[in-house]
Amino acid sequence: MAESKLRISVLDQSPIRRGSNAVEALQESIRLAQMADRLGFTRYWLSEHHNTRSLAGASPEILIARLAAATKHIRLGSGGVMLPNHSTLKVAENFRLLEALYPGRIDLGIGRAPGGDRLTAHVLNPSNTFEPRDFVQQINDLEGYLSDSREAGTIHEKVIAIPTIETAPELWMLTSSGESGLLAARQGWALSFAHFIYPVGGPQAVRNYRERFKASQFLQEPAASVGIFVFCADTQEKADELQAMMDYRLLSFEKGRFDEFPSYEEVRDYEYSDMEWQRVMANRGRMIAGTPDQVKERMLKLAADYDVNEIVAATMAEHAEDRFRSYELLAEIFELQPRNI
Repeated sequence: MAESKLRISVLDQSPIRRGSNAVEALQESIRLAQMADRLGFTRYWLSEHHNTRSLAGASPEILIARLAAATKHIRLGSGGVMLPNHSTLKVAENFRLLEALYPGRIDLGIGRAPGGDRLTAHVLNPSNTFEPRDFVQQINDLEGYLSDSREAGTIHEKVIAIPTIETAPELWMLTSSGESGLLAARQGWALSFAHFIYPVGGPQAVRNYRERFKASQFLQEPAASVGIFVFCADTQEKADELQAMMDYRLLSFEKGRFDEFPSYEEVRDYEYSDMEWQRVMANRGRMIAGTPDQVKERMLKLAADYDVNEIVAATMAEHAEDRFRSYELLAEIFELQPRNI
């Protein structure tokens, strides 16, 4: 795969940093999307999370609408909508409306995880059974709504998703395991593997997806990307600082402490136990951190391992300027084509 063909995209979880708040986090998302649009990133995805004070992105479809209005060319999408949390018809109508407003710029990325704890998922959708077969049924229903199916004997015979439009959002299946990858292959959807969630087995999952892919009305050829935490900095010292912050954050998540806001000084002085350090080293497989040359080399290797031409980069940092600088450096090292905005 030629280096020039590697596309870089953004996954924004709308993080709320120490001393900040949700309002400021969302304004930062607007500014980051505008910068990504200007610098030539391919797409900008937004996550769905619930019952946490450390992330502001509870409703990606609402934020997509705001960011699409503030940008001109970059694709906007969900990374993703956790489908079991919602009415399938409502998801279809939300994204049809977005596609009608911004034709050719909307991605609908679907996931099965709750985006939080199971209690919250149950409150969001009391009919959620957490059964894989029900998720598959939702996928089939979603396709029916987006394709204006009128199949006899199904709900689509009587219920349509509005507005009725000529185009459809791109459909992506998000996965951190092989199971949803096989579902994406069977349905004829694009696939994005969340290496930042589970850094094991991804290349094989993508190979299996490609081998079993069946063309659909939504996608004729297999398409895949890989998502990973990325921290690119001008100096090794700053890169190490960003990595140390993420080391601590991921370990805290594993302990169920989702709403901690430590400073770098607190993280730097924390003494890990042997068991904790083992988890830190394992979690480093979920991220790429370093100076531009280091990051470029590792990202190219990741793309080659997965045999993909697109990497979705998620970056969180204690300071907004470090987060923005990381994406600026990615645009430079991969020679993204700036857009006239």
